[in-house]
Amino acid sequence: MEQTDKVHLYGASGHAKVVMDIARLAYVDVPCLIDDNQHVNELAGKPVVHSADGLSPMIITIGDCQIRREIAQKLGEREFLTVIHPSAVKADSVKMGYGTVVMACAIMNPYVEVGNHCIINTGASLDHDVKVGDFVHIAPHCTVCGGSAIGEGTWLGAGTTVIQEIHIGKDCYIGAGSVVVKDIPDGCLAYGNPCRIVKIVNQDMVENSRTQLSRGGKLCSLKFHSLKIIVYGRRRGYSYAA
Repeated sequence: MEQTDKVHLYGASGHAKVVMDIARLAYVDVPCLIDDNQHVNELAGKPVVHSADGLSPMIITIGDCQIRREIAQKLGEREFLTVIHPSAVKADSVKMGYGTVVMACAIMNPYVEVGNHCIINTGASLDHDVKVGDFVHIAPHCTVCGGSAIGEGTWLGAGTTVIQEIHIGKDCYIGAGSVVVKDIPDGCLAYGNPCRIVKIVNQDMVENSRTQLSRGGKLCSLKFHSLKIIVYGRRRGYSYAA
């Protein structure tokens, strides 16, 4: 296995502090962070610079799904790492994309698929065969039951429960503590127990996803590429190609 010694973090935020701690546990150095705010020059004892030129590998440490996607597009072709907290549980059959972060005590059961630049936050649980699209944020202590799918760019608020075989579309916002018992189309704000759509963010996306569902389609599809994942070792952190 190839040893990984460093990673740069784009986004000097509270989320970055958590990722820095995971890197520390894996004995991986964070030489600096990058942030667009010219007034931020330090975070948790680490210098903050304002240009990503020449810096690699990298993780985008911003919780907002849409901003994370915009920055990834701006950075273009670059090496991104995925980091996993040592207390997280990851089945051997799990597939993960690049740039994703898995926080403490998260659980990913067999045949889960997680896309690029995702956040699987503290104590979140993804049961068997769950599919998570790119740029998704699964907030702390969410439970996603078996066979469900979460579309690209969607945010599941803290403590949300998604029952089995549910499809949540792209670019949705699901409010904290919701219980999702029916499919949610693309581009919706929804919350409650049971979860109900309260606002349509993008009408065209809603109509397209309803058509897709009526034809028996799925709301998210994933492609996996060669990536590097930082894993926790007894003495050192390593990366490997998966």
